[in-house]
Amino acid sequence: MAAGGNGAAGGGADTKAAFAQIYNTLKEELLADPAFEFTAESHQWIDRMIDYNVLGGKCNRGLSVVDSYKLLKGADVLGEEEMFLACTLGWCIEWLQAFFLVLDDIMDESHTRRGQPCWFRVPQVGFIAVNDGIILRNHISRILRRHFKGKPYYADLLDLFNEVEFKTASGQLLDLITTHEGEKDLTKYNITVHRRIVQYKTAYYSFYLPVACALLLSGENLDNYGAVENILVEMGTYFQVQDDYLDCYGEPEFIGKIGTDIEDYKCSWLVVQALERADESQKHILFENYGKKDPACVAKVKNLYKELNLEAVFQDYENESYKKLIADIEAQPSIAVQNVLKSFLHKIYKRQK
Repeated sequence: MAAGGNGAAGGGADTKAAFAQIYNTLKEELLADPAFEFTAESHQWIDRMIDYNVLGGKCNRGLSVVDSYKLLKGADVLGEEEMFLACTLGWCIEWLQAFFLVLDDIMDESHTRRGQPCWFRVPQVGFIAVNDGIILRNHISRILRRHFKGKPYYADLLDLFNEVEFKTASGQLLDLITTHEGEKDLTKYNITVHRRIVQYKTAYYSFYLPVACALLLSGENLDNYGAVENILVEMGTYFQVQDDYLDCYGEPEFIGKIGTDIEDYKCSWLVVQALERADESQKHILFENYGKKDPACVAKVKNLYKELNLEAVFQDYENESYKKLIADIEAQPSIAVQNVLKSFLHKIYKRQK
């Protein structure tokens, strides 16, 4: 993590411990919410459902709120109240992620998530998972209301979460209708379509939201940070391109999953680059083999990627993106803001997983 220090909420390990502890507090509050009379059964269901879906990730987005807030304040250690509020906003992002993933998995008919069965695949859950997704989304509003009502930036926080949720859901729609089963038409795929899906579906909630939360906590007005929003969305786009690349070229034991973008007919950066560079006969190979489960078809697509030298194309893209991002970051007037943006960039630059 970005910040060090030895205080109550100091370095990376301490931050993680404090963050984990605050999860328990928030969950207990939700399970004792006076707005609903829980039965023993519904109490137990929600308890298990939250643990199953909110926990289990790396918490990168949530922890980024705390790291960014420390860098904006120029402090290694936060006071107890500040630490609590920063972690709480971090957990709100983790709850938002859980809400998206529960519903995404149903739409994609996925089987596993984070090494366990998707929530809707768990016996007795099924499509109750749809309602659970809605409850997870509502938990965010409950948490924000309980801990931020009365703060001068409360309305801005609500607005921010609503805005980012809308962008992400719209990006998901774009992804779903572009890659829809039976509509297997590669001519729909181009760099503009890829970019739009990635920006809305991933970049806003993964990159912009944590920093925007930290800025609001610091008393800043988000209207003054349009350039920062643009840089973070660019960074999120670069992050997803890396993901697309690693899906094909990463070592499965290293990235923790076996890539299936080719089989799944994904609008991946690689296929978009291949379509741009392929001659007619190469395009024919793509059209015939992309989106097929057969390992022989996948091998043909990968061979074509090799022929088109997409590894080198990616290296160029990575270097160019980095140079541009650094230049844009260094044009920011605030050194603290530069530090936040650089800490994000250095976490992902040339990552292998």
